[in-house]
Amino acid sequence: MTVAKEFAPAKVNLTLHVTGQREDGYHLLDSLVMFADVGDRITVRPSDTPIMIIKGPMADGLPRDRTNMVARAADAMGVSAHIQLEKNLPHAAGIGGGSSDAAATFRALSEISGKPIPDDLLAFGADVPVCMHGQAARMQGIGNDIHSLPDLPALHAVLVNPKLPVLTAEVFKCLRKHDNAAMPDDLPVGASARELINWLSEMRNDLQDAAIEAEPIIAHVFNTLAVTPGCLLTRMSGSGGTCFGLYGDAETAASAAGRLNQDYPGWWVAATKLNAARTN
Repeated sequence: MTVAKEFAPAKVNLTLHVTGQREDGYHLLDSLVMFADVGDRITVRPSDTPIMIIKGPMADGLPRDRTNMVARAADAMGVSAHIQLEKNLPHAAGIGGGSSDAAATFRALSEISGKPIPDDLLAFGADVPVCMHGQAARMQGIGNDIHSLPDLPALHAVLVNPKLPVLTAEVFKCLRKHDNAAMPDDLPVGASARELINWLSEMRNDLQDAAIEAEPIIAHVFNTLAVTPGCLLTRMSGSGGTCFGLYGDAETAASAAGRLNQDYPGWWVAATKLNAARTN
């Protein structure tokens, strides 16, 4: 294999319940995760000299040294390669962009080298294991406990980010309650899209209020999404600041995205489909 290409989809936390905090400071989570059909793209090929090229509409502001998640993944694999990252997702946005990039890099480098992917993916961040899983899942613990949910229905969504990075550490500093209720044991597998959305409306993202306190513009994003025609539910993904709206069909979602792009040209807006299976 001389060239490997991998898609790094946006990760969307449909729910995010903060259920506790360990003595070492790590928070315990209970989250329902799906992956979008929008994302970054990784292309790798063998090279005697490690090279990382970052391009794309969201390339500005990304670290270009060995602290970049793509470079960290390459260093962990011990594979010298020419790696190109096409950055389409905003960073520090709560949709797992860097984690998904790392997972895609691991997959691509394993493909060209035959080397195994490291076992301790949590060392690269709490979202990396679920991004490596790449399919709808319930993510619990500190990101290490993942249960696949292949029978969830696809959902039509609009993702909105005001292009303002939101630092996870700052959001957790604003979190008032660290021991909230988990999701029910029984999840709505096999439900219709509308039934799933109704169920989601009774769940939470426990970081929303903290994120709004850290970056008040997130409240404006919520309010703007909520009044788009046909929006059935709005919520924040991860620790922010990307928010999403859920819609009954692709046409309604696309119409909402078009209106938002027109009214807020400085925001990142994407109509997308959230899938239970891996998106390529």
